[in-house]
Amino acid sequence: MKVVIIGGGAAGFFGAITLARYNADAEITILEKNTKLLSKVKVSGGGRCNVTNSEQHIAQLVKNYPRGNKELKSVFKEFNTLDTIQFFEELGVSLKTEKDGRVFPTTDSSQTIIDCILKEARKLNIKVQVGINVTSITKSLNNFDIELSNHSTISCDKILVATGGAPKLDSYHWLQKLSLDIISPVPSLFTFNIPDSKLKDLQGLSVNHAIVKIQGHKLSQEGPVLITHWGLSGPGIIKLSAWLARHLNEANYQFNVVINWLAEFNEETLRERLLQIKEADSGKKVSNSAFIFNLPKRLWERFTELADISSEMRWGDVSKKQINVLIQELVNATYTVKGKTTFKDEFVTAGGVNLTNINTSTMESKLIPGLYFAGEVLDIDGVTGGFNFQAAWSTGFVAGKNMAIS
Repeated sequence: MKVVIIGGGAAGFFGAITLARYNADAEITILEKNTKLLSKVKVSGGGRCNVTNSEQHIAQLVKNYPRGNKELKSVFKEFNTLDTIQFFEELGVSLKTEKDGRVFPTTDSSQTIIDCILKEARKLNIKVQVGINVTSITKSLNNFDIELSNHSTISCDKILVATGGAPKLDSYHWLQKLSLDIISPVPSLFTFNIPDSKLKDLQGLSVNHAIVKIQGHKLSQEGPVLITHWGLSGPGIIKLSAWLARHLNEANYQFNVVINWLAEFNEETLRERLLQIKEADSGKKVSNSAFIFNLPKRLWERFTELADISSEMRWGDVSKKQINVLIQELVNATYTVKGKTTFKDEFVTAGGVNLTNINTSTMESKLIPGLYFAGEVLDIDGVTGGFNFQAAWSTGFVAGKNMAIS
């Protein structure tokens, strides 16, 4: 069996390794258009490589995928986060789990993961060619012909497409020629640019537990929010960007974000608490009360300034109007977003090959027998935390296994 894998990233290599393990006689070639292999693995997690997440329960795991969550249930039954951890540890990679569930190599270096994967691929005699770009695929009765940018052609029995996400629809034209339905890609996982932010000079401050939502949408996300020199970032913001990726793209990234900086309060409960403080601590300065709400002091002081409460004002002198403004700034603050910024180097797209075209129990095309898909080339994407790599490992595994035995 001759198999060509298009794409030398996480999904492509994992598919190749799985295929070779299940079928030692298969002749496997990986084609990568760039000169560097596993480039996304290299930059992941700030160069540390967030391999997976510690979440073991599939019902909870799939909740981290804005697109593909239903289809991934069957995929994760075949290969889940524990399987990923076991795979790397059996190959001698020591892993650690951080408090938020993210799993990294103990070396804190993505090169550890890259070296492990490349070593295993060499051991299994998987051929790798770099600088090779595929321009078209033709299916004949018994095999495939792959035309390359250098005008040469490769013939094979099966193909795994694992080219990753692409920012523009044009990048998928060679797949559209096969009558595959491509959902137009849009960015996911990004931060919010707020040019005229009232918090602009407070960059570096963060709140560990906030609730964020987009004005006009019911969906909200909870998590840490970081104030930056360009606007807002942090897991709460980035997760929201993933879930509303298409809506925000349609709005041309011009929208209002609403933040509750005190996730444990709403307007009613906060009003009750502030009135209690006003009565009990009437002689104390408002500006010294940040600790009550576990907020950074400078951020609390900014909220009191916006409520026209001076640094010397005491709780007993605060007016009803000032209380009302303070409540709005704390639990219902609105900021005008004008644009986005890609989150670090971890560019992720929402879109790709429509999952209705794929049999997700095998990752084979429903339209073209022998053509398989894995990774972000599919309309699958996750939030931050190791979930995108887990989808790559899992879909690669299912594709590789089924290519080997079918």
